[in-house]
Amino acid sequence: MNNYLILSAAIVFNAIANVMIKVGMMKAGKADSLFGMMKNAAFNPAFIFGIFCFVVALGGYSFILSKLNLSIAYPIMTSVGYMLVIFISWLFLKETILWYQVIGFLMIIGGVWLVAQGN
Repeated sequence: MNNYLILSAAIVFNAIANVMIKVGMMKAGKADSLFGMMKNAAFNPAFIFGIFCFVVALGGYSFILSKLNLSIAYPIMTSVGYMLVIFISWLFLKETILWYQVIGFLMIIGGVWLVAQGN
């Protein structure tokens, strides 16, 4: 299987995990302590699904690290993941994206393209 396809899947699962953890914590409600917050989240399906997605992402990313240079895989994982989380947050959580963030996204895309040329 293509290494970049596995990396892409890991990025998508990581982004979904972050959004699901956010959704789970929004539904878990407020707590007075870290323990109380974790207790509220422990039985929340969105939170549990987020953890599952993190595990899948970790598996794919770990596999990729055995195939690609860390200096290539890590910048792609973090930067593309960052953009994907922001896009999903905008689309599903109705978070605001400002014009200068869009310029930043374009710069990140250019940087990821340059990093990927090293492979």
